Amino acid sequence: MYKSLYVFLSMMILLIGCEKANNPHLFQGVKQEKNIWNILIIGSDSRGEQQARADTIMIAQYNKKENTAKLASIMRDSYVEIPSYDKKYNKINAAYYYGGPELLRKTIQHNFGIDVSHYVTIDFEAFVKIVDTIAPEGIEVNVTQTIIDDMGLHVKPEIQPLHGKDLLKYARFRHDTESDFGRVKRQQEVLRALKQTLTDKVHSIDGVLNLPIMAHELSPYIKTNLDIPTLFSLGNNILFQPIDNIETMRIPIDNEYESALTKHAGSVLKINPETNKEAIQKFFNATKAVNTP
Repeated sequence: MYKSLYVFLSMMILLIGCEKANNPHLFQGVKQEKNIWNILIIGSDSRGEQQARADTIMIAQYNKKENTAKLASIMRDSYVEIPSYDKKYNKINAAYYYGGPELLRKTIQHNFGIDVSHYVTIDFEAFVKIVDTIAPEGIEVNVTQTIIDDMGLHVKPEIQPLHGKDLLKYARFRHDTESDFGRVKRQQEVLRALKQTLTDKVHSIDGVLNLPIMAHELSPYIKTNLDIPTLFSLGNNILFQPIDNIETMRIPIDNEYESALTKHAGSVLKINPETNKEAIQKFFNATKAVNTP
């Protein structure tokens, strides 16, 4: 019982401190069936600017009844139709730049037929703060190759803990043969590791007692339309009913896209709209991931 009370207190502290949209009705999220949440996760590189393109676009699904979680990454250079956009097509991350979370939600629904009920936006500074608050000892990741990056990251291939700034550089690294595709894999790996670390923390007395403190420190760095009842329900279930595995996929799927150069958007990934839409819909309603890690 005391764990649930601390989670509730933490969620209240987190949401009171979170930055809300000026118009709470701006994000017109669509509720899913009972016990299922689809949440849009946006990682942005704002660098102090009012407008920013989305660097990371993910849809996370939690099924309370089945106690399962799925995570779909949509590559930022995917060339899609953006509703109400004068040039009609652009990279999907441009939707966030022009219309924030709501236009990105509409763009995802328009192109892939997937509805989301809520969103969470985290910028780079927030990510570093979250990692260092949740895991001051670092988050353990399996680095599979030597990485030397112009952002100052230099790591050898081995399982090792990375702190906030280095973990961000690791997740954003794309100067290898896989380019942005490899980066998507690392982003999913990092998110799974973060979730596991937080779950491990709250299963100790010290971890539970520190939840309100962590919530207070993290709240200024997060933008969301989640309300207290929803966040409490999600937090209580996910933290205290551990999910052994998070299924993942990527859009575009293999062999259903081609690289192209456009005048107004630069280098893009022209996706096959029908096959990619079918794949992500199947993923969120099936038991097997489309793309294996």
